[in-house]
Amino acid sequence: MSVGVLLMTHEAVGKALISAAHHVMPKLPLRVAAVEVPPEADPDVMRTLTAHHARELDQGDGVLILADLYGATPCNIGLSLSALGIHLRCVSGLNLPMLLRVLNYAEKPLDELAQIAASGGRGGIFIDHA
Repeated sequence: MSVGVLLMTHEAVGKALISAAHHVMPKLPLRVAAVEVPPEADPDVMRTLTAHHARELDQGDGVLILADLYGATPCNIGLSLSALGIHLRCVSGLNLPMLLRVLNYAEKPLDELAQIAASGGRGGIFIDHA
Protein backbone atom coordinates (compact mmCIF):
# COMPACT_ATOMS: atom_id res chain seq x y z
CA MET A 1 0.00 0.00 0.00
CA SER A 2 1.09 3.55 -0.63
CA VAL A 3 -0.20 7.08 -0.84
CA GLY A 4 -1.46 8.33 -4.20
CA VAL A 5 -0.35 11.77 -5.36
CA LEU A 6 -2.72 14.07 -7.22
CA LEU A 7 -1.45 17.35 -8.67
CA MET A 8 -4.21 19.97 -8.82
CA THR A 9 -3.05 22.77 -11.08
CA HIS A 10 -3.89 25.36 -13.66
CA GLU A 11 -3.48 24.34 -17.30
CA ALA A 12 -0.20 22.75 -18.43
CA VAL A 13 1.45 22.88 -14.99
CA GLY A 14 0.73 19.43 -13.53
CA LYS A 15 1.61 17.31 -16.55
CA ALA A 16 4.80 19.31 -17.09
CA LEU A 17 5.88 18.66 -13.49
CA ILE A 18 5.18 14.94 -13.85
CA SER A 19 7.21 14.90 -17.06
CA ALA A 20 10.11 16.67 -15.30
CA ALA A 21 9.90 14.18 -12.42
CA HIS A 22 10.13 11.31 -14.94
CA HIS A 23 13.27 12.94 -16.32
CA VAL A 24 14.88 12.78 -12.87
CA MET A 25 13.28 9.47 -11.80
CA PRO A 26 12.33 7.34 -14.82
CA LYS A 27 10.27 4.99 -12.61
CA LEU A 28 8.13 6.94 -10.16
CA PRO A 29 7.73 5.09 -6.84
CA LEU A 30 4.19 6.40 -6.23
CA ARG A 31 1.09 6.60 -8.38
CA VAL A 32 0.92 10.19 -9.62
CA ALA A 33 -1.76 11.92 -11.71
CA ALA A 34 -2.60 15.49 -12.61
CA VAL A 35 -5.87 17.34 -12.96
CA GLU A 36 -5.36 20.60 -14.79
CA VAL A 37 -8.27 23.00 -14.48
CA PRO A 38 -8.86 25.20 -17.53
CA PRO A 39 -10.12 28.76 -16.92
CA GLU A 40 -13.57 28.09 -18.38
CA ALA A 41 -14.11 24.81 -16.51
CA ASP A 42 -17.28 24.10 -14.56
CA PRO A 43 -16.11 23.47 -10.96
CA ASP A 44 -18.79 20.80 -10.38
CA VAL A 45 -17.72 18.86 -13.46
CA MET A 46 -14.08 19.19 -12.43
CA ARG A 47 -14.92 18.01 -8.89
CA THR A 48 -16.52 14.86 -10.30
CA LEU A 49 -13.52 14.20 -12.55
CA THR A 50 -11.09 14.90 -9.73
CA ALA A 51 -12.94 12.59 -7.32
CA HIS A 52 -12.68 9.82 -9.92
CA HIS A 53 -8.90 10.32 -10.22
CA ALA A 54 -8.46 10.49 -6.44
CA ARG A 55 -10.39 7.25 -5.90
CA GLU A 56 -8.26 5.52 -8.55
CA LEU A 57 -5.06 6.72 -6.84
CA ASP A 58 -6.13 5.74 -3.31
CA GLN A 59 -4.96 2.22 -2.55
CA GLY A 60 -6.03 2.50 1.08
CA ASP A 61 -3.46 4.95 2.43
CA GLY A 62 -5.06 8.16 1.16
CA VAL A 63 -4.23 10.78 -1.40
CA LEU A 64 -1.75 13.63 -1.14
CA ILE A 65 -3.01 16.57 -3.15
CA LEU A 66 -0.31 18.97 -4.27
CA ALA A 67 -1.90 22.21 -5.48
CA ASP A 68 -0.18 24.99 -7.33
CA LEU A 69 -1.88 27.97 -5.67
CA TYR A 70 -3.74 28.09 -2.35
CA GLY A 71 -7.23 29.53 -2.67
CA ALA A 72 -7.40 29.12 -6.44
CA THR A 73 -9.98 26.88 -8.12
CA PRO A 74 -7.73 23.79 -8.52
CA CYS A 75 -6.81 23.86 -4.82
CA ASN A 76 -10.41 24.48 -3.75
CA ILE A 77 -11.64 21.55 -5.84
CA GLY A 78 -8.97 19.32 -4.28
CA LEU A 79 -9.89 20.40 -0.77
CA SER A 80 -13.59 19.76 -1.44
CA LEU A 81 -12.92 16.05 -2.00
CA SER A 82 -12.73 15.37 1.73
CA ALA A 83 -16.49 16.10 1.92
CA LEU A 84 -16.93 13.23 -0.55
CA GLY A 85 -15.24 10.82 1.84
CA ILE A 86 -11.81 10.83 0.24
CA HIS A 87 -8.98 10.56 2.78
CA LEU A 88 -6.56 13.31 1.79
CA ARG A 89 -4.10 15.97 2.80
CA CYS A 90 -3.52 19.02 0.62
CA VAL A 91 -0.30 21.01 0.33
CA SER A 92 -0.19 24.13 -1.82
CA GLY A 93 2.69 25.98 -3.45
CA LEU A 94 3.58 23.06 -5.70
CA ASN A 95 7.01 23.10 -7.27
CA LEU A 96 9.34 20.44 -8.69
CA PRO A 97 11.47 20.13 -5.51
CA MET A 98 8.26 19.44 -3.54
CA LEU A 99 7.18 16.69 -5.92
CA LEU A 100 10.63 15.09 -6.01
CA ARG A 101 10.90 15.13 -2.22
CA VAL A 102 7.55 13.35 -1.93
CA LEU A 103 8.67 10.74 -4.45
CA ASN A 104 11.90 10.15 -2.53
CA TYR A 105 9.95 9.34 0.64
CA ALA A 106 7.33 7.10 -0.96
CA GLU A 107 7.11 4.75 2.01
CA LYS A 108 5.95 7.43 4.46
CA PRO A 109 2.32 7.70 5.65
CA LEU A 110 0.03 10.44 4.37
CA ASP A 111 0.36 12.89 7.28
CA GLU A 112 4.14 12.66 7.30
CA LEU A 113 4.30 12.90 3.52
CA ALA A 114 2.35 16.17 3.66
CA GLN A 115 4.99 17.60 6.01
CA ILE A 116 7.77 16.31 3.75
CA ALA A 117 6.08 17.96 0.75
CA ALA A 118 5.94 21.34 2.48
CA SER A 119 9.54 21.05 3.63
CA GLY A 120 10.70 19.98 0.17
CA GLY A 121 8.92 22.88 -1.49
CA ARG A 122 10.44 25.43 0.88
CA GLY A 123 13.85 23.76 0.78
CA GLY A 124 14.02 24.02 -2.99
CA ILE A 125 13.96 27.81 -2.95
CA PHE A 126 17.31 29.61 -2.98
CA ILE A 127 18.46 33.16 -3.56
CA ASP A 128 21.90 33.55 -5.10
CA HIS A 129 24.52 35.50 -3.21
CA ALA A 130 25.86 37.47 -6.16
